[in-house]
Amino acid sequence: MKKSLAVSIFIFLRNAAICFFALTVLLVMLFRWLPVPFTPLMLIRCSEQIKSGNSLKLSKNWEPLNKISGKLQLAVVCTEDQNFLAHNGFDFGAIKKAMNENKWKKRKRGASTISQQTAKNLFLWPGRSWVRKGLEVYFTFLIETFWSKQRIMEVYLNIIEMGKGIYGAEAASMYYFDKSAASLSSSEAALIAVILPNPRKFSASSPSNYILKRKRFALRQMNFWGGKLDYDNPPPLKNFE
Repeated sequence: MKKSLAVSIFIFLRNAAICFFALTVLLVMLFRWLPVPFTPLMLIRCSEQIKSGNSLKLSKNWEPLNKISGKLQLAVVCTEDQNFLAHNGFDFGAIKKAMNENKWKKRKRGASTISQQTAKNLFLWPGRSWVRKGLEVYFTFLIETFWSKQRIMEVYLNIIEMGKGIYGAEAASMYYFDKSAASLSSSEAALIAVILPNPRKFSASSPSNYILKRKRFALRQMNFWGGKLDYDNPPPLKNFE
């Protein structure tokens, strides 16, 4: 009897794992080509607005990568993930450096790559549990396997939170600068990029001194990169150790 129960449990878990794998691969393959209609975070934010009695705000407008300024693409790489074109989803040098710095710094340093942020925002909920982190690793592996770097950047710049109720580059560009994402200047692109770690606290159109300092850093890095992102000729992996 016990053996029969154990076999039944094993078969159930095996079938569940197969179904989960098949479903998640299917989703990743669909979003390899299709625009993303919404994300878990968008739904959570809408729910929070309704519960607090505030008017519902959800501003987003999907744009293909060629309609998003190359300056913004470069700016987010310079500020969020300078090894984006070189790594396979995880930057282990940056992770090690962040762990060492976080032992003594008050302001905690993150090491999530653009690929990880894309996976997290597209498929998962906010949180710091080991289960969520494990799923983030899994989905990051999938999108790095089945998507190009251009597609990862396209999805990233269309779904991430860029302000209260604002998602994606086009909505952020219109909100902060009253222009399309294709028309952003280097300075405007840098401002949007540097508020991404906390877009509900900071503003690209009314930047604090801290944001202005971060913008100057971003512009220096963008100039160092030659002002453009070359997907076909990625730079070598940068060692942060």
